[in-house]
Amino acid sequence: AVVSTQSTGVVVRKGDREIPGLTATTQPRRLGPKKVGKMRKLFILSKLDDVRQYVVQRPLPEKDGRKARSKAPKNQRLVTPARIQRKRKVLDLKKQRAEKYKAQGAEY
Repeated sequence: AVVSTQSTGVVVRKGDREIPGLTATTQPRRLGPKKVGKMRKLFILSKLDDVRQYVVQRPLPEKDGRKARSKAPKNQRLVTPARIQRKRKVLDLKKQRAEKYKAQGAEY
């Protein structure tokens, strides 16, 4: 069990000295959160704030004299006007179906 913990590089408890290459330096997280809820939690945002402004960008190395680019994840679970419209449509269809079956039942 001890060997598997050492090979994965998981530090359970910090001792008196730093371990060179493991605890001596702190590595920033390479990727930020992708889901809207997790981004709101990390950056302490309200529902009214635009989460797209807080996406963690990952800088890419420059190639052949072109200007530096960066990559960012596509946000998931964003509530957009299209999503609200789709939800409204689905609920309307559900209501129409219920009314249709109620009318059919009364007719029967």
